[in-house]
Amino acid sequence: MGPDASPKKWTLKEQRETYLKWFSLADDDGDGRLTGNDALKFFAMSNLSRSELKQVWAIADSKRQGYLGFYEFMTAMQLISLAQAGNEICQDTIENADMERLQPPVMEGLDKKLKKNSASKGNSAIVASHSSESLISATWFNSKSGKKIPLKSVTSIIDGLKKSYIERLRPLEKTYQFHDFVSPLMTSSDFDAKPMVMLLGQYSTGKTTFIKHLLKTSYPGAHIGPEPTTDRFVVITSGPDERCIPGNTIAVQADMPYSGLSSFGTAFLSKFECSQMPHPLLEHVTFVDTPGVLSGEKQRTQRSYDFTGVTSWFAAKCDLILLLFDPHKLDISDEFKRVIGSLRGHDDKIRIVLNKADQVDAQQLMRVYGALLWSLGKVLNTPEVMRVYIGSFNDKPIKETAAGPLGMELFQKEQEDLLSDLNDIPKKACDRRINEFVKRARAAKVHAHIISHLKKEMPALMGKSKAQQKLLDSLDEQFAKVQKELRLPAGDFPNVEDYRQILNAYNFDKFEKLRPKMVQGVDDMLAYDIPELLKKFRNPYD
Repeated sequence: MGPDASPKKWTLKEQRETYLKWFSLADDDGDGRLTGNDALKFFAMSNLSRSELKQVWAIADSKRQGYLGFYEFMTAMQLISLAQAGNEICQDTIENADMERLQPPVMEGLDKKLKKNSASKGNSAIVASHSSESLISATWFNSKSGKKIPLKSVTSIIDGLKKSYIERLRPLEKTYQFHDFVSPLMTSSDFDAKPMVMLLGQYSTGKTTFIKHLLKTSYPGAHIGPEPTTDRFVVITSGPDERCIPGNTIAVQADMPYSGLSSFGTAFLSKFECSQMPHPLLEHVTFVDTPGVLSGEKQRTQRSYDFTGVTSWFAAKCDLILLLFDPHKLDISDEFKRVIGSLRGHDDKIRIVLNKADQVDAQQLMRVYGALLWSLGKVLNTPEVMRVYIGSFNDKPIKETAAGPLGMELFQKEQEDLLSDLNDIPKKACDRRINEFVKRARAAKVHAHIISHLKKEMPALMGKSKAQQKLLDSLDEQFAKVQKELRLPAGDFPNVEDYRQILNAYNFDKFEKLRPKMVQGVDDMLAYDIPELLKKFRNPYD
């Protein structure tokens, strides 16, 4: 099974069949996931050094999931074959390799093991195993809150986060009604969802055209024009056929991470849809196209739903947020200001795109760039300057008469940088999921302390309504008191006005007292469980 002196063509079907048999042998428990321990035993047959196999694993598990699925396993085998032929182990090597002539690697003693493997699994079982694993972990969420999940069931970082959420964090969220104040309870699909990229901007800044440019085709239901054509939130995701799914339908699908949007009501769901189509890029990333932000007189027309609330919900779920401007629409309207304000806490995800930059000459572009940074500086309350990508992101050739030779080179480099940023999203998805989970846990802990403090400040018998009103009026002082007593970071506290508005509907006397054991459980999860989880599923050759 080693590389031949004059290698014959080896079709993708033949490679797949061979590697399926190998994967079946390597995957001891048949769950469709090759963990570090499985890989240590199987990869050792290649006789490559530990440092070489460390690089193989790092490239194959580029998403840092902590395991290899079948296709990642195929990548690992191809890398091992290339390394045995004397090639450098890197991403460029595999991208430039002639896969049809790349023979399987030499694996010492593999033939004997394959013959002994009498309990060989069928190909269909291996291919379906990843989805069945997701279904198994989805049932954890249907079980009783706080129920212990067997450690052997955890075969990835995402599984570990699900276990921590169900056993440690969800009981705290339910006890202190975190879902009513901050974010709905998480479901299995929230953990398994593909990375998302949201595009925001005023109408006609090229949001839909930008997505069309990346996909190199239009998506079902897309409308492009100089007027506000996209009048709804559209999620563009992969699917077996081209179709549009209405918002009310998509919000109740258990395998989709959009159930939380039901809280915005039918008025929003009628302005929400999912556009499905088969596309290789959509296998890894989901795009969110949004209605154009209103400006001028149009701002006086009230939307029938909470627009900034919806953008804030998507911002928490997204991995990247692109704010699009064009040289003729640099003013930031009141609604746009509110939208940018709703992205608070997600500054690390925001990128600015100055689109249609070939509509002005180089001198005007310099002035436009300065004006854009000045406008943003008044809205984004950060001392750092946001990354701005300049270019013309559509399928039309760049207007060289306006851009000039320097502009052409600049636009090309900027486009490459932005595409590189987008390509990195799937690789960083698992890290982002951990980051968001930790942020949520910290927010839930602070919320529990605020709610229990308000309960503690209520009188035992008389004057409860007056005491509640007094607490509401001095809510900023109560926040400061909780922060000082427990030495919590100010940045972990929510917006006072938003909280005051929600608290108006509640009776403080019915809130739960502080349960130190429950809060300690979340502290232990952050201090011990998650670091231990990351250690368990790191590169097995570290």
